[in-house]
Amino acid sequence: MTPPAPPALLLVGHGTRDDAGADAFRAFVAQLGERNPGLPVGGGFIELSPPPLADAVAELVEGGARRFAAVPLVLVSAGHAKGDIPAALAREEQRHPGTSYAYGRPLGPHPGLLAVLERRLDEVVGLAEREDTTVLVVGRGSTDPDANAEVCKVARLLWEGRGFAGVETAFVSLAAPDVPSGLDRCAKLGAKRVVVLPYFLFTGILPERVRQQAEGWGAAHPEVALRQADVIGPEPELAELVMERYRETLKGDLRMNCDTCMYRIKLPGFEDRVGSPQQPHHHPDDPSHSHGHHHHDHAH
Repeated sequence: MTPPAPPALLLVGHGTRDDAGADAFRAFVAQLGERNPGLPVGGGFIELSPPPLADAVAELVEGGARRFAAVPLVLVSAGHAKGDIPAALAREEQRHPGTSYAYGRPLGPHPGLLAVLERRLDEVVGLAEREDTTVLVVGRGSTDPDANAEVCKVARLLWEGRGFAGVETAFVSLAAPDVPSGLDRCAKLGAKRVVVLPYFLFTGILPERVRQQAEGWGAAHPEVALRQADVIGPEPELAELVMERYRETLKGDLRMNCDTCMYRIKLPGFEDRVGSPQQPHHHPDDPSHSHGHHHHDHAH
């Protein structure tokens, strides 16, 4: 008797208007399928890029999948991970009766990703230069303070034990400090060499914006040696981490840290969010919606 197929691995991305970034996501999904024969693997976006999540689920269902472990391909738990993706999965459960979905946690921070970030730094900074180099980790930015704090945690973990002069944090949208302000801070702290390290999985419009803003700042501050590192990319550590998230999702061992979630505790300026229902925004690529998308600052 043929054993039943394991629950399908469903990767969920936000989406991007950058073709190269969307291609990188799709190639990564295909790579995971090749690395894990016998495991149904699919992936889709909640907006902006094909395939939409609905198509990815439909294809897996047509192949016989009924149980899904959904892993959000995002680095921090912000609005998309907390509201939009769970709502999209709930729609798929209604759309395909008899299916069930276990939802995993975001990817970072994780030692495997820290190893990749260090490797990205090594590509542009020699080991002997570390003690005279300040790193500026640039995250996407969010209106969720907990998500922004996760990026700061990554910066601190990256600084620990690696011998850099310092590791600072900035954001490219929705949160302060922005990239120029982050670079200003590095300079005021005495940095003579700064590496801008984008905290993004794949290339896209926002990482490109980081690069352009850093270049503009560097042109105006020739006294600071400015270098730029690459995004994380489809490294083996990322593939291994996704499979780790898949396995823990099946076990129910998610170990989410909700102690500083604005929906659970009163953070200054966000007191009205405690206990409030999640209200995901609409995604025009989902066939259940026919109206337009309200763009907040999702210029990906």
